[in-house]
Amino acid sequence: MQIFTEFSQYMPHGMCLLWQPWLVILWAGSDVLIAAAYFAIPIALLSVVRQRDDLKHRGLILLFAGFITLCGLTHLLSVVTLWYPIYPAQGVVKLVTGIVSATTAVVLFRLVPTLVAIPSRAELELRNARLSAEIESHDRTLAELRAIRDNLEIEVAERTAELQAANTKLATVAREAVHRSRNLLSVVGSIARQSARGTEDTKTFIESFQARLAVLADATATVLAEDHVPSADLGTVIRKQLEPVMETYGARVRVGGAAVATDAEAAQQISLVIHELATNAQKYGGLAGESGEVELTWQVANGEDDAPWLHLRWQETLAEDAACLLDESAEGFGTKLTTRIVPAMLKGTADRKLDGNRLTYELNVPLSSLNANVGGQGDATLAARIVDRDFGHP
Repeated sequence: MQIFTEFSQYMPHGMCLLWQPWLVILWAGSDVLIAAAYFAIPIALLSVVRQRDDLKHRGLILLFAGFITLCGLTHLLSVVTLWYPIYPAQGVVKLVTGIVSATTAVVLFRLVPTLVAIPSRAELELRNARLSAEIESHDRTLAELRAIRDNLEIEVAERTAELQAANTKLATVAREAVHRSRNLLSVVGSIARQSARGTEDTKTFIESFQARLAVLADATATVLAEDHVPSADLGTVIRKQLEPVMETYGARVRVGGAAVATDAEAAQQISLVIHELATNAQKYGGLAGESGEVELTWQVANGEDDAPWLHLRWQETLAEDAACLLDESAEGFGTKLTTRIVPAMLKGTADRKLDGNRLTYELNVPLSSLNANVGGQGDATLAARIVDRDFGHP
């Protein structure tokens, strides 16, 4: 160990410089500057390593930091040896520096393929741009999916509400259908009983009964033909009943009136009246001859109660004596149907009179009766009770 502590046998490096001040200062200043730089670089490297925990090759950076530090130490010892010949210690430091430098070189060469494979800044920027574009595309897709989901939820809610409304409407229609069918069956039963009265043969009964049933069916079909609306125009109902008569007699039958909405029950009652009047006109009245005429009109006006009423008028110009039409002793079911039963059903009044060769029938009913839609268990037999009450059981 004496060789590392006894330096008297060596001469300082400054003697090689002949102790020229400027040269000593240049030599020492350069080494000090290099050593300061070499000591600063490892500090920067260690700062990077400390702040970047994600670096993959931390060992290589630490080797570089050690190698550069030792290089700085050798330059610092070179300054010392200008005045103190500690060459053995300087040699040891250089040896350690060489070993660390060689190790760093070996590790560096082994990492060359890995380091070369590291993407360049341009490649990273390109990949980042592509990744950003892909993220934006995904964000747009997610936004579209959210919008689709929201729209789907809204649509499902709307469809659910529509389905509930449809179910409610269907239930209402079903109840109304049951109610109407009960009323209609009651009316049909009463018409059958009363049509059978005074009929001596089956054929006559079947013809009159079928004709009246056809009137009910046509009136109901006309109302139900209106899309989603449980009512029809009164003019449409009347023209449907008089269609065969109008086609047969042409201009001799005139029909016209205001637009009035009516439900199925009121349409059935008015159609029965029109059927009876038209049948009698063809058998005994204005259409039985060659010159008689029929005019049917209706209008809406306020009644004594200031409520709107329907005023329907049927006028026939008779071709011959039609006194038999008003013969009370020969009054049949059709006559009482037009003058008593239907007005009672519609909560109105009716009047029929013969003035010379002109027969006039007037039906006055409150407009509210045309769209009453009366429901309930007690109404199912109302029509039958009115028919049987006014005409009597056989």
